Amino acid sequence: MTLEAGVKIGLGGGCHWCTEAVFQAIAGISKVEQGFIRSDPPENAWSEAVVVTFDPVALPLEVLLEIHLRTHSSTSHHKMRGKYRSAVYVYDAGTGVKVGRLMRALQQRFDEPLVTRVMTLAEFKASDEQFRNYYAKGPERPFCKTYIDPKLALLRKQFAAALKPERLEAAE
Repeated sequence: MTLEAGVKIGLGGGCHWCTEAVFQAIAGISKVEQGFIRSDPPENAWSEAVVVTFDPVALPLEVLLEIHLRTHSSTSHHKMRGKYRSAVYVYDAGTGVKVGRLMRALQQRFDEPLVTRVMTLAEFKASDEQFRNYYAKGPERPFCKTYIDPKLALLRKQFAAALKPERLEAAE
């Protein structure tokens, strides 16, 4: 990917509604596509995820990855890992090597081992239009209040410098 067009990377870990809302709040991200990703066999089952397009100068990859790891259960081998695979999906081997190196460095900031894997992004399919921009379309919904608002509060507390200015205010 060229820097002019932005860099694309896939992120999966929890519900794609949550992941979408988290990364829509981050400065340096120009696009968040919510949907389903699969990797190469044997990891070729569809899993909820987003593809983000970002400017690595405005948002260093290490910061993007730490936000991803902190906003889902990146150390948990829970039973829903098929549907909610904890992964960073890359388009090329060079990016995979770089992400792997950064993930090993980030592991030192966690008390438990990370389960998040670096995988090839083999295919992406967008969610139905009715589910895209889920939080933006209805932040008062019970799901948003229960699951997304706490993630956004964590962003305001731990990653305020990375947020878009309009996302710094706490949800009322």
